[in-house]
Amino acid sequence: MTASKKKLTIDKIVHSIFLVLTILCSLSIVLIVTIIFLKGTRPFLVPYSDGTRASLVSFLFSTRYVSGNYGSLGVAINTIVIVFFAALLALPLSVLTALFIVRIAPKLLGQIIQIVVELLAAVPSIIFGLFGMGVINPIVRDLAFFFGLQTAGGVSTLSVILVLVIMITPTITTLSITAMQAVPSDRIHASLALGATMTQTNFRVVIGGAKSGIFAALILGVGRALGEATAVSMVAGGATGISLGLFSPTSTLTSTMMQGIHESAGLNYDIRFSLGIVLVAIILISNALLNALKKRISRYEV
Repeated sequence: MTASKKKLTIDKIVHSIFLVLTILCSLSIVLIVTIIFLKGTRPFLVPYSDGTRASLVSFLFSTRYVSGNYGSLGVAINTIVIVFFAALLALPLSVLTALFIVRIAPKLLGQIIQIVVELLAAVPSIIFGLFGMGVINPIVRDLAFFFGLQTAGGVSTLSVILVLVIMITPTITTLSITAMQAVPSDRIHASLALGATMTQTNFRVVIGGAKSGIFAALILGVGRALGEATAVSMVAGGATGISLGLFSPTSTLTSTMMQGIHESAGLNYDIRFSLGIVLVAIILISNALLNALKKRISRYEV
């Protein structure tokens, strides 16, 4: 009985510790969101010392982000489109890489590639930004020159998309590998026994059975792409409105927020928190849509 009581006591202590940690994490998130909301709404409610105040209507519906206007619609559209195409390119690349590691590559080769992918997922974003500046920008510049187009040294929408693809592919790949490894081997053997080829089994059973996990990986990848600031700022170029031409300089919500990083007060500083509210709203909406799609697809999972 004594040993049993000790185990129950330890379980209660551990349970209490985890409960406290959960509450602290939740409170920290609530605190951060609250501070962003309070700072982000101030430009539209309280005049500053110089008498200036931002217009909420202009902020929400204007497509140009310039001093005195601060329209968020243009950079928000840029952000959504860029992340959409980055995810569109990264998803098949990640899934096929994960499939090669789990089902096709020899065991040793698969382990080596998986280690490399996991290392890439841990690389700081500024390294990707430097790679984008030193490698991707010159490639994009030369590609534009080949088609007879001009670009500002390579900083462009295409450069941002490629950098984000490189950044989120390791994350999606790593989680997709875990999802594919969780597919029961009985399903694979049954598919082969029924006469399906290895390719059919890999695509229909392995990928089909891992759909839920792959979508969870996509949600995390999209979240990282939406929140990335440093690497994007280094290859975007800093446009002031809607700019979606592949070889044209562009801007996103995060790169626009980074432009005022050296400031510490005033309207031009607080308006960055307003952009943060827009970014949080986009992340919440995109996560909700992807989760809804994930649930619908999970109903038909093999």
